[in-house]
Amino acid sequence: MPETYTRRELLTARSNRKLVFSDEAQRVGDVFILIFLRGGMDGLHVVPPFGDSDYYNARPNLKVNAPDGSGQIRGVDLDGFFGLHPNAEPLKKHFDAGRLAIVHASGSPDASRSHFEAMQTMERGVADGNTIASGWLARHLNDFSTGNTSPMRAIAIGDVLPKSLGGALQATAVRTIGEFRLDDSLVWSSAFRATLTSLYDRAEGPIAEAGRDTMELLKKLDKLSPETYQPENGAVYPERSQNGLAGGLKEIAQLIKEGAGLEVAVLELGGWDAHHGQISVPFFDGLITQLSTAVDAFATDLGDHLDRVTLVAMSEFGRCVRENRSLGTDHGRATAMFILGGHIAGGKVYGKWPTLARDQLVKARDVRVTTDYRDILGEIVLKRIGNPALETVFPGYEPRFLGLTV
Repeated sequence: MPETYTRRELLTARSNRKLVFSDEAQRVGDVFILIFLRGGMDGLHVVPPFGDSDYYNARPNLKVNAPDGSGQIRGVDLDGFFGLHPNAEPLKKHFDAGRLAIVHASGSPDASRSHFEAMQTMERGVADGNTIASGWLARHLNDFSTGNTSPMRAIAIGDVLPKSLGGALQATAVRTIGEFRLDDSLVWSSAFRATLTSLYDRAEGPIAEAGRDTMELLKKLDKLSPETYQPENGAVYPERSQNGLAGGLKEIAQLIKEGAGLEVAVLELGGWDAHHGQISVPFFDGLITQLSTAVDAFATDLGDHLDRVTLVAMSEFGRCVRENRSLGTDHGRATAMFILGGHIAGGKVYGKWPTLARDQLVKARDVRVTTDYRDILGEIVLKRIGNPALETVFPGYEPRFLGLTV
């Protein structure tokens, strides 16, 4: 049964945050990585329900067949009922190892079929994106003071801050972590650095403390080079020019290993709006490859560091159950969410499957949402990140936990 926390229990935890802190000194909780799959990722195509006969009837051309079946596309079995698209096979070993969980039929209570409105709702952590201006991750960061003064406490890989970080006091958008390094010019010469470091070392007060932290961070960043970085544990990242998500995760892995003060990182992979030609390799199926190979390389590279990391991949909504005449799918409701981490109870597809029978669909066309996305994020915020203020992060909503964390 889903687990819920009463307001009294949350307030008690908030008054004594040691209840949710890690035992490790200087550690509050996991580094949280969010990958937003923009465009409405078709959960039925990426995580096909092999055991639901209505799936095959609704998608005669787009269906992903069970591995022991016949047809153009044969998937990878997960549990006898659900599977993975064959291009997502790199994720299978993490599922089998208990590091990856999937929540199917998940999504937002907002019934909008507008990408903009649906993304705004989810990134703001509410049921209606027009009810509040700040992002859910911003509210978490602003409420949950960890004493971390690093300018890299929260970053987004991209040109602008996503709405989930909108309003955050400590969040920065960068295209690469190289933007944090300063050129070794006359202005930022070794002598100048030494002088500035000496001044901060002798000074007192919060400004001096922040200066010392910044100088220490810059020293660490000077050692980071995406071009020369050597992944560990046999991990192979795709080239950034071919897979921007992989390039971003590679840099995030370096920051985690270096201890640069990172708490939150947001990345995105767009292009999932598959109204036509969904099975063409450069399009939808190519995106599945980008997602799975990037996440696989990241998890493999981190190794034991994954014990203090939780990654979530989510999309604003799913697609219609029935394929359209253009061999694509139109905007729908529920989709699948992916949760990866060293303390995730993986190896399972969570959520109540509503079935694809016509009388169980929303307006006779869409997968019904049976798990609110805030149930998943709320459990992670409390149990892995360590912030008990769920009423602040997700105002007006009481998450029901699925038991995703261990």
